[in-house]
Amino acid sequence: MASLQDTPAFPGPGLSTDQDLLLMQEGMMMRKVRSKNWKKLRHFRLQNDGMTVWHARQAGGRAKPTFSISDVERIRLGHDSELLRNLAEEFPLEQGFTIVFHGRRPNLDLIANSVEEAQSWMQGLQLLVDFVTNMDQQERLDQWLRDWFQRGDKNQDGRMSFQEVQRLLHLMNVEMDREYALSLFQAADVSQSDTLEGEEFVQFYKALTKRTEVQELFENFSSDGQKLTLLEFVDFLREEQKEQDRAPDLALELINRYEPSDSGRLRHVLSVDGFLSYLCSKDGSIFNPACLPIYQDMTQPMNHYFINSSHNTYLVADQLCGQSSIEGYIRALKRGCRCVEVDVWDGPSGEPVVYHGHTLTSRILFKDVLATVAQYAFQVTSDYPLILSLENHCTWEQQETMARYLTEILGEQLLSTTVNGMPLNQLPSPEQLRGKILLKGKKLTTLEEDIEEEENEELQPELEREQGSEVELDPFLEPEPEPELEPELEPGHEPEPESEPQEPSSRSKDKQEKVVKCPLSGLPICCQIMVQTPSFNPESLLLSKQIAKPILCPALSALVVYLKSVSFYSFTHSKEHYHFYEISSFSEAKAKNLIKEAGNEFVQHNAWQLSRVYPSGLRTDSSNYNPQELWIAGCQMVAMNMQTAGLAMDICDGLFRQNGGCGYVLKPDFLRDTQSSFHPHRPISPFQGKRLLVQVISGQQLPKVDDTKERSIVDPLVKVEIFGIRADTTWKETSYVENNGFNPYWGQTLCFHVLVPELAVLRFVVKDYNWRPRHGFIGQFTLPWTCMQQGYRHIHLLSRDGISLHPASIFVYICIREDLGQEKS
Repeated sequence: MASLQDTPAFPGPGLSTDQDLLLMQEGMMMRKVRSKNWKKLRHFRLQNDGMTVWHARQAGGRAKPTFSISDVERIRLGHDSELLRNLAEEFPLEQGFTIVFHGRRPNLDLIANSVEEAQSWMQGLQLLVDFVTNMDQQERLDQWLRDWFQRGDKNQDGRMSFQEVQRLLHLMNVEMDREYALSLFQAADVSQSDTLEGEEFVQFYKALTKRTEVQELFENFSSDGQKLTLLEFVDFLREEQKEQDRAPDLALELINRYEPSDSGRLRHVLSVDGFLSYLCSKDGSIFNPACLPIYQDMTQPMNHYFINSSHNTYLVADQLCGQSSIEGYIRALKRGCRCVEVDVWDGPSGEPVVYHGHTLTSRILFKDVLATVAQYAFQVTSDYPLILSLENHCTWEQQETMARYLTEILGEQLLSTTVNGMPLNQLPSPEQLRGKILLKGKKLTTLEEDIEEEENEELQPELEREQGSEVELDPFLEPEPEPELEPELEPGHEPEPESEPQEPSSRSKDKQEKVVKCPLSGLPICCQIMVQTPSFNPESLLLSKQIAKPILCPALSALVVYLKSVSFYSFTHSKEHYHFYEISSFSEAKAKNLIKEAGNEFVQHNAWQLSRVYPSGLRTDSSNYNPQELWIAGCQMVAMNMQTAGLAMDICDGLFRQNGGCGYVLKPDFLRDTQSSFHPHRPISPFQGKRLLVQVISGQQLPKVDDTKERSIVDPLVKVEIFGIRADTTWKETSYVENNGFNPYWGQTLCFHVLVPELAVLRFVVKDYNWRPRHGFIGQFTLPWTCMQQGYRHIHLLSRDGISLHPASIFVYICIREDLGQEKS
């Protein structure tokens, strides 16, 4: 633990002399921008701790906190700000910059008085962000301690009286007996000055955070109570952490990594401080570090993966009046999303726009969305393929504009032809499609016809030379097959002629559906493609000569290669008439009903074809459904309203936290088998259940539910939730600990029986007990069963937005056993 003596103005060496940071500490007037009409001058100043920025209406005015450096993800130039670009006529873009925060917190757009001042703030902030990002575990803890010292030292004299310490304890979420607190204070006050300074405060903190449960565990394996020898540590890793054969090599590796003393590392022994450091590290986390990088087979067909998917990605608020923004795409891609939705409508001046149709949501340009996608698609978390789910509501002319923008803006990123060497019976793999953007949408032709056309294009010049003239098309040729409509349109999309399409009659099943041609005086809504029963009509030939353009623009249709949208009628119809590259969309109600009525057929369907599920139109508040209810049937693209935090997004983030956060997670083998017998609601053998024991031991430095109430202290409890097949979905919770959020102790064991662990997701949530039914949320962590480590583990808590609440954690013991005596049906 670093000393706090003469607490530095800046958290790291060399920062105190940086000219940009010194200028930031002097403070500066800048315009805070919220909209084109809201631009207010404010005085921004970096505080003496070098880690927080405050603002006031004017220099010397009453200031209040704006943000902490640890909240900042990145700094963007003014040119990259959607809002600041709209003000380019008023202010030079070089004077503006954007502070982007972790999670869902809105960006902060600022305009400085000069380019030089903007540069100083951008460079200074980036320097501090880089420093915080590169902190190791101990440095983060030291900085956390410095922050508390600054908050507790009310008169800022660099020392803390006992009265200030008592106030600090309440701030730190702990109710402590006054006499006990005084004894710890006096023991740490070695200078007998009745105050704590620097190292004395560090010792007080160590006494306050002494982990008796960790000390006891350490002594159970240590022969002398002072250290763990290499062999003793190997025993601990084998017996408790279930590391088995890798324990000897791992023990040596962990000692070298976490033992703080040089002599300990040389002698291959682990002190209690090193032991605690290991338990609090990522190696001691409940989440298996082997699952953090890309560890799964990425060479299987795309339909064999769960794909992180977004619904109405352009929206950053509700579905009726919310703002449409390119920021929605940036945030979704930043979260590892690999399928984003684009609803395109006719806009003014021939420019297609993106918004939620027939609502009051704002509009953004289609070309701006594409420029953002091109910039961020593979920049943030993943270079595996990105899917653009295109909902096209445009007229012919603007469809042509869309096609031109797609090819010009996305360029080589856009997949416009089939992958060489691919068999015509399965989709390419994520590995084969790295760095590519795929378009999902309606299509006039089949994939087989596209390939045939590509081959014919090579022969066409020779054919024309042989014939000596252009080939004249036969007017009696059959029209192209019709691009079919999805049976249930999402809210804001144009209604179908029928609310629920019926399966084609046996008379017309084997005949091609016809594309209705759009007359010159056609309706303005041009993505309506109607199905007609084939029949001979002499007048139809006359009509065909009057028709100028098909409803779906061929240039746009040609850009859809592997993901052709088709209507869903029944699983039998799909099996008999559809191809592997076609995809159907389902509302959440429709999908859940199919799982209930024909769960096994849905599983088999998803083993060879992609499915996309979208939220109910009644979710106008952008709420979410539980995606696990759809994943259990193998549905790959379960689209989420990513702007809305909560349980559903915790489950989604939890599943996709693995495999490098690349947005693709390989489905279990029984969800990839077209002959699978698995039914999500009625699983049978060979599934062997597991018994899960979770001993919730203790908590560490839990945050307050309401930070504004200085004397309020939480009464924490831990709830363990399991989401999987219906029989496995359950929860249990501990009792609450009264008035202690700093180091609560529970020591309670919760037992679960899980039939299909391969589909289980666990959520550990800490709540503040309330006599009302709804307890206050403190923090959570969610992970797949398959990524869970056994043994004594720390669970590092996240906020509602998925941001680290370091150093808040809970300490648990995890044990998984074969559930031989428990069978569910």
